[in-house]
Amino acid sequence: MKRIVILGAGESGVGAALLAKQQGYDVFVSDGGKIQDSFLKELTSHQIPVEQDGHDEQRILSADEIIKSPGIPEKAAIIKKIREKNISVISEIEFAFRYKGNSKVIAITGSNGKTTTTALTYHICQLSNSDCAMVGNIGYSFARQVFTAPKSLYVVEVSSFQLDDIRSFKPNVAVITNITEDHLDRYNYNLQNYINSKFKIIENQTAEDVFIYNMDDATTINNITNRNIQSTQAPITMNRELPQGAYLTNAKMYLKWKEEEMKMSVEDFAIKGKHNQYNSMAASLAAVAVDIRKEKIREALQTFESLEHRMEKVATIKGVEFINDSKATNINSTWFALESMTKPVILILGGVDKGNDYNLLKDLVAEKVKAIICMGTENTKILEAFEEIVPLIVEVSSASEAVNTSFHYANKGEVVLLSPACASFDLFKNYEDRGNQFKQAVKNL
Repeated sequence: MKRIVILGAGESGVGAALLAKQQGYDVFVSDGGKIQDSFLKELTSHQIPVEQDGHDEQRILSADEIIKSPGIPEKAAIIKKIREKNISVISEIEFAFRYKGNSKVIAITGSNGKTTTTALTYHICQLSNSDCAMVGNIGYSFARQVFTAPKSLYVVEVSSFQLDDIRSFKPNVAVITNITEDHLDRYNYNLQNYINSKFKIIENQTAEDVFIYNMDDATTINNITNRNIQSTQAPITMNRELPQGAYLTNAKMYLKWKEEEMKMSVEDFAIKGKHNQYNSMAASLAAVAVDIRKEKIREALQTFESLEHRMEKVATIKGVEFINDSKATNINSTWFALESMTKPVILILGGVDKGNDYNLLKDLVAEKVKAIICMGTENTKILEAFEEIVPLIVEVSSASEAVNTSFHYANKGEVVLLSPACASFDLFKNYEDRGNQFKQAVKNL
């Protein structure tokens, strides 16, 4: 019996463990930290041996194959030992892919917009009564879905960390929304390493598979030219007409794919902002590439509701609007958020810096931001970047303090925007916890 060890007992690790047990593997789960009670219960109820708060090296290094949680970096001591022994290491999406049967896969990655694009693609597929599921970084893990309720179509949000450890993963449709500096701390502060990681999404694709990408994203385009890409390419752009793909001109989206053609006014899109026009083009193209009819795409674009923690309008109090964009964990996301603002902004920034270059925000901040509230344990880089262009910068140490301070300085007709440009692990469990605490503090005003 093949022995499989799973490192990390979060959503992806537990999903992989359940699927591996179901497929007849000898399974062992090891987590260096504390495991969430619900996950622990699930593993023990399925008679899967598990350890927490440390790693039994002997048991781990006797594995035939290892499934690694995307959160574990290569520099972790246990990973170095596994690599020395040349044990095969794969990611959970790779493992789930092996057991998906004849189902189709739409896989979506990118530095920004991937969650919205994934959710919108799923919304389109669902509307057409497709037997589909949304998995990966959003919702259930891919492996858990294959274990509990297999579907004929999976819409998968994939991170660069998950792509690092694929072998045969080959989506029918792959989407790269864009590539900007993110997670550089995991890629030796080398942007090219991160770019290569994103492009792994298409490395196994063949001519019958489709690759959707943003022609207006310089980093993507510069990296397409020197790659031997086998997939059928389907670009999106706002700068020109295309014979095949999706493009925007005169406030209308045009979709051209094989025999299908459709046009739709961007005024009819349920989600607003330039970045969401890109997301809508990518999702529409992904859906039409798996044979979803244009009527369903049109209906879905008109009815989609934006996601929690992504430019989510929380409340307007005494004429001050509060927006929760906690999912903005990198500079580019915050750039998009600021770009869509039409009122003066009090910006809540900060958290765990992943190698951010705040210079990219300077022009927009100078134009739109009247005050910055720093919500992080280490704010030096933010202070240095903006102290000469923003008259008021205040440091706080909690979501409620950030909200109260912002409200104090805000006038009627202004916006308090939580768009941190950083990870959240210094003061919060994750970006959801940060967003929820922000929303609760607004309700308490």
